[in-house]
Parts: sequence; structure tokens; C-alpha cells
Amino acid sequence: MALNKKAGLTTADFEIFGKVQGVYFRKHTQRKAIDLGLKGWVMNTAQGTVIGQLQGPQGAIEDMKLWLQKVGSPKSKIEKTDFRNEGPINSCAFRTFEIRR
Repeated sequence: MALNKKAGLTTADFEIFGKVQGVYFRKHTQRKAIDLGLKGWVMNTAQGTVIGQLQGPQGAIEDMKLWLQKVGSPKSKIEKTDFRNEGPINSCAFRTFEIRR
């Protein structure tokens, strides 16, 4: 039984479609990611979407993915969420979770 085995680290890229700019989506995403102990970044795109990268324990990534699909910021309207490049990693490439401009 691998009870003391370290939780596997995972990475995932995301893109959120809908009304996700001008509604503090990045700020709320950053706060939620930090609460979950995740590392990575989030930023707006010229196409009106929000993109980013998550890194951290598998369970926390799953929680964050659910949040990105169903919750978001209070005034946001999420139409679709795409996840790409998901998989295990040996260590996080980021120290914090930052908002990129």
C-alpha cells in the first residue's frame, strides 16, 4: 500500500470561452489556484478568451478544472473550457500563480 507515496504532480493548459474578460476572471482564478496550492499563470487573449497553465497535485488540478468549467468569477459567463497538454510532471516550473499581461 502506497499511503506515504507523494501525490503525483500534474500539468494542464486551459482556455476559457465566454464572457470571461472585464469580469475579474483572472483575479478570481489566481485566488482559487493559490487556495488550492497550485502554480502557473493566467492571462487574457486578444480573441476574448482566458488562457493559462496549471501545475500541482492531481487532486487540486481536478478541483481547479471543475471550478474553471462551472464557477469562474461571479460575473463571468463560461461557455466552454478546453484543456490541453495534460500529464504528469516531476516538478513545477513555476514558484507562484501569476496573472500575465
